[in-house]
Amino acid sequence: MTNGMGPVLGASGGRGNFADVSQRTWTPRAQRSLDRITLQHVCNTQSPKLRLNGICAYYAMFPLSFPYRRLRTVRRGSWVLDPFCGRGTTNVAARLLELPSVGVDSSPVATAIAEAKLCDVPPSRVVDECRKVLSDRETPAHVPTGEFWELCFHPKTLEEICRVKESLVDDCRSQTRRILRALMLGFLHGPVRKGLPSYLSNQMPRTYATKPLSAIRFWRRHHLGPKRVSVLGLVERRAGFYLSYKLPKPRGKILQRDSRRELPFTYNERFDYVVTSPPYLGMNQYLRDQWLRSWFVGGPDCPSRSQVAQITSEDKGTFVSDLAKAWTSVGKACRPGARMTIRFGSIPSQGGDPRELIRTSLSRADCRWKVLTITDAGPSSRGKRQSDQFSPTPGEPVNEIDVHTILEED
Repeated sequence: MTNGMGPVLGASGGRGNFADVSQRTWTPRAQRSLDRITLQHVCNTQSPKLRLNGICAYYAMFPLSFPYRRLRTVRRGSWVLDPFCGRGTTNVAARLLELPSVGVDSSPVATAIAEAKLCDVPPSRVVDECRKVLSDRETPAHVPTGEFWELCFHPKTLEEICRVKESLVDDCRSQTRRILRALMLGFLHGPVRKGLPSYLSNQMPRTYATKPLSAIRFWRRHHLGPKRVSVLGLVERRAGFYLSYKLPKPRGKILQRDSRRELPFTYNERFDYVVTSPPYLGMNQYLRDQWLRSWFVGGPDCPSRSQVAQITSEDKGTFVSDLAKAWTSVGKACRPGARMTIRFGSIPSQGGDPRELIRTSLSRADCRWKVLTITDAGPSSRGKRQSDQFSPTPGEPVNEIDVHTILEED
């Protein structure tokens, strides 16, 4: 179902709100057993064992089963890298398989979400931290003003959001605070549903933030006003939902940086396997479409052309050149013989052959990435992945490809 501003979905991919979750008694973390995660669980997007991976809806993502299938035969102890990690799906797959991993992304929103995937915190601690933050900061230093903010959030809700935001911007070093930040990003905006609220905002999409003028017109046309929603109440229900199952102990980190520049060795180790999906040609809306979440992690309180470094995707020549720089930096961080799997595709409106683009970018890298095979990954609409998110009428879905490569010695 749509509301004119994007899909109206439940807080957990259309599975409804969290009313039933708030009534449960959660088992203390020390008493929860670590259940074995199987491929069957991973392929079931509604498996309760994998709720942490859905802590914040985010577009331009591949399904968890993709990196999990690639990594399940990797030898124990191998280091995994995703240089375009987005919300950290590859890192979740590595964690499930008890493989150390590093995720890299230039977006502060993406890295904030991904960081939570490598945390291990009981829900009670997150709730206590939120309660403490709200009690410590009785008045925020700054509350945005204007018609958008008046119509988007109830004034008391906005004040609570700002109190939590300012505290987390000041200090988000602990795992508890990183989980709290990801939870807040996940329910900062989204659809209004019957029953207990699942999001803090007036009616909005949950994967991207509508631009202010478009949102105002929609709310005015449909006579929609913001409801009072308790930040602490949503944290209590969401933390219990997403942190209800114990996952393997995480090892690794998420880095906010430009993958075209030299990547650091982590823990003095080189990487053995890379699973990633770079931006497609023409995808240039990532940061602007996440402007409200960007504000929450410290950005401006209006959409702007961010100065965050990212792959240039408007011009084909520059795009290929930027990808080549990324493959060069990835190659320098990997050991000889490392394998890399790239999921790649195109936007129908852009045209171009994804195979040609990816082959050209790999051949121009200043290291020897040899293409082993290129396999068909099916149309993007099958997994609701990247190219569906950037146009209301994207045309026929283009088949994505999986490119399997190996790093040869120079």
